[in-house]
Amino acid sequence: MPTPPSDAAHRRRSTSKRHTVALSALLLILAGCASPSPSPTSSPSPVPTAVPTPTPEPTPQPTPIFSNVPDPALVALIPTEAAGRAVQIPAITEFGITPGDIGEVYGEIGTRFRSLQLAYISRPRLSLYAMRMNPPTVRTVDLEPYLAAAGEYVGIAGLHREPWTLQTVTGHLVWVRPEDNATLRGTRVYTWAVDDLVFLLIGTDEAQNLSMLAGLPGEAPPTPTPTPSTTGGPSVGPSAS
Repeated sequence: MPTPPSDAAHRRRSTSKRHTVALSALLLILAGCASPSPSPTSSPSPVPTAVPTPTPEPTPQPTPIFSNVPDPALVALIPTEAAGRAVQIPAITEFGITPGDIGEVYGEIGTRFRSLQLAYISRPRLSLYAMRMNPPTVRTVDLEPYLAAAGEYVGIAGLHREPWTLQTVTGHLVWVRPEDNATLRGTRVYTWAVDDLVFLLIGTDEAQNLSMLAGLPGEAPPTPTPTPSTTGGPSVGPSAS
C-alpha cells in the first residue's frame, strides 16, 4: 500500500495551489484594468499666419510760408533800372506780403514758394513779384490753371482766362494778358517760370515792361522741330562710256 503523504507534504501542495490560483486571479484583474493603447492621431497642418500689408505713409503736403525771409540772390536778379528809370527794390521789412499770401494765387505750385521780393516803378506804373520755390520746379506752361487768379491779384476785374496767350517775349516764354476793357489803358500782365523761380509783372508802359522782362531770367522757347526735307539728293547715274 502506498504510504499516505505526510501532513507536511499535504500542506506544501495546498499552499502551492493557493499561490497558483491567486496569481491567476491577479493576472485576470490586471488584464481587465489595462486600457488599450490610444492610436496616434495626426496633428493638424499649421495654418500660415497672414502678414498684414503695411499701410503706405501719406506724402506730406507742403506748408505755405507766411513770413518773409531774406533772399539776397533773388534780389540780385532784379534789374535796378528799366527803360532808363530807376527800379525800387524795398527790403522785406517794408512790405507785408508773404510767399504764402501770393502763393494762394498759384494753387499747389504756390504752396512751395519760400521767398518773395517786390520791385516797382511809380510812374509809369510797373510792379514785379519775384518768387523762389522749393522743388520740384515748374515750367511756364504749368502756370495756365492760375492765370485768371493771377490777373485778379494785380487788379484785373473779373476772373477771365481767355485773354491770356502763351508768347515768346524778349526771348522768354511767357503768358501775356493784353489791355482790354477790364484793365487800365496800356496795361499788360505777364507771368512766367524758370528753374525755381516764378515771376508776375504788371505795367502800363510797354517799353518798361519789355526792358524789365529782358533783364530777368526766363524760360527759352521750345526749339522748332526741323521739317524733314522732301527733296531727294542728287542721283548718281552710270557714266557714259
